Amino acid sequence: MAEKRLKSWGNNRAGQLGDGTWTDFRTTATTVLGLTSAEVVKIAAGAAGPTNGHGLALLTDRTVQSWGANGSGQLGDGTVFSHNAPGQVVNLSDATDIAAGGTHSLALLADRTVVAWGHNNYGQLGNGTNTDSSFPVRVEGLNKVIAIAGGLNHSLALREDGTVWAWGYNINGQLGDGSSASRNVPAQVNGLTGVSLIAAGANHNLALVGPAGNGGVVMAWGYNATGQLGDNSTVNRFTPVKTQDPWSGEVSRIAAGCNHSMAVTGTANSLHAWGQNTSGQLGDGTTDYRITPVAVPGLTGIQLIAAGREHTVVLLGDNTVRSWGANSSGQLGNGTTTDSSTPVTTLTSLTGVDKIAAPVGGDFSLAN
Repeated sequence: MAEKRLKSWGNNRAGQLGDGTWTDFRTTATTVLGLTSAEVVKIAAGAAGPTNGHGLALLTDRTVQSWGANGSGQLGDGTVFSHNAPGQVVNLSDATDIAAGGTHSLALLADRTVVAWGHNNYGQLGNGTNTDSSFPVRVEGLNKVIAIAGGLNHSLALREDGTVWAWGYNINGQLGDGSSASRNVPAQVNGLTGVSLIAAGANHNLALVGPAGNGGVVMAWGYNATGQLGDNSTVNRFTPVKTQDPWSGEVSRIAAGCNHSMAVTGTANSLHAWGQNTSGQLGDGTTDYRITPVAVPGLTGIQLIAAGREHTVVLLGDNTVRSWGANSSGQLGNGTTTDSSTPVTTLTSLTGVDKIAAPVGGDFSLAN
């Protein structure tokens, strides 16, 4: 039996598919070079636009591999040269989690502190400066962190006490501290305690207050022009507000794309979506924006969700992948470049998929 490999599809103009080529795009899965599925613990994808992007893979030895666009040092290899195949992030050997923003990257370390690298014009690296770094630098003042997330130009961390901390770009309130001032060190998000899950979109965020899979309330803050906060408005929110919840039962997972949001709900692990829907990324068969959550019909048994710039990817319980939304670069992976407002089968040529990723600002996908 052939050894399983990390797969990628979609836009590749910056080498973000990691297959050793600069081919414009792939409509079906290609193999990321040099990484076996067995050694990959987690994957992440970042991008600040449809034609750029970078990938990250956390390995079993706690090192991190990176590939793709690197103009701001987001690959963490000490250079600003893009690479179309994975290479190791320097000075990083004790990572336990990873996240990718637009043009920056994050890693959670075993001591539960956080490091970051890449673009830093808004302070999204959290090290007290606004200077880019092509190698990991320590995020100031954070400890006891259990989860991290990267937005387009901001970053989030969840601490073990259930509080959320944010830093970076803040013009739309995405730091949740009641102001519009960007910050180059972490600040606590106002009024959030008991948080179990976090997700960062391009310029908005989600948090699940309460235990995942056992009740819980989705809170949201930041940019809201297309209803991505789900509070029945299109008003930006500078502190967290409650997302309306038409579902019955618990929330087990949340995800945020560029301008849309998702929640896995109920005992059947079905899906609700809200926000921008220009390309059908909500999966409800329309292209209508939704300012409150709507059910995505025909999907149950969802294990994982990932949201890109204008597309969405889910992993089902049978280890198959479905996707929908924009597809001009083949980011749905179904062999076409036709958008779809309902789920289609992604032809990943994989068995036993257990990880998926998509960048909040980009048009490609990863699966392992």
